[in-house]
Amino acid sequence: MKSTKVLITGAGGFLGSYIARELIKKNYQVFSFSRSEYSFLGELGVSQRLGDLKNYHDVKNALNGMDAVIHTASMVGMWGRYEDFFATNVTGTENVLRAMKELGIRKLVYTSTPSVVFGRESLCGVDETTPYPEHYLTYYAKTKAIAEKMVLRANQDLDVNGLCAVALRPHLIFGPGDMNLVPRVIEAQKKGRLKIIGDGENLVDVLYVENAAAAHVMALEKLEFNHPIAGHAYFLGQGPIKLWDFTNTILTKAGHPIVTKKMTLKKAYAIGFMIECFLKFFRIYNVHPPMTRFVALQLAKSHYFSHHNLEADLGYGPSISIEEGINRLFASK
Repeated sequence: MKSTKVLITGAGGFLGSYIARELIKKNYQVFSFSRSEYSFLGELGVSQRLGDLKNYHDVKNALNGMDAVIHTASMVGMWGRYEDFFATNVTGTENVLRAMKELGIRKLVYTSTPSVVFGRESLCGVDETTPYPEHYLTYYAKTKAIAEKMVLRANQDLDVNGLCAVALRPHLIFGPGDMNLVPRVIEAQKKGRLKIIGDGENLVDVLYVENAAAAHVMALEKLEFNHPIAGHAYFLGQGPIKLWDFTNTILTKAGHPIVTKKMTLKKAYAIGFMIECFLKFFRIYNVHPPMTRFVALQLAKSHYFSHHNLEADLGYGPSISIEEGINRLFASK
């Protein structure tokens, strides 16, 4: 029997590469779509299609012949031009949806983020009924929310031949191959810039990358007409744990001193605001600011979620514990 053809946007990235490996283990035909070719994907047996997510014709050509799409590609960052975030996260997703409908591809797993519902207050064990905030402090979260709404709306006129889509919201993914979360924490501590914001007691969800990949593949396999997950978003994590306990465990494993210095949220937020004003005034966008208002809130507030709906509808539970995930992270170094 012919195996299912699945295209992953962003397969060369951290999460996307693990999803590709998981699909290959299950004997799917795996394709990637990105601007550049990756040698490790070729070695895995992934067929690579090149192009720009912002270009509709590139997207349609890449999706031609596919049975399903896992859309992980996005512009991630706490700072930058709104137009750049919009072009990748919103226009890119529009292109994927349009091409899928024109080509008759029915299944879409969309990688979203819990940031789409983060405003200014802590989120403690909330579920997917949590509303989108009226205002966002980062263009990343704002454009991902716009894109997520488009994906979920695509199911409103769902019929037997229509599009089935689900949005997963993984939080603070870590593991071998991570080039963002853990490396930036370690680099900030090496430079003496890392400080506990607030009282240090805030709780968060984190997620080992192999668990994240497995959830995406499970969603793909469950996604069918009238299945409960079609047209819904789900928080994806494994917690809660104290953010700064997790951070200090990572630092200790990496051979660095733990974080002990503290800064109030009020001060960090004010510093973030001033940095944003400076960068905006001088039109500096291609940087990673040491602090923004959003980052200050993320470091000080709790943000962990109920996973009941995901467990009930998808039957998902993490197979690799946080402790084992940390051990695997440092065993790979």
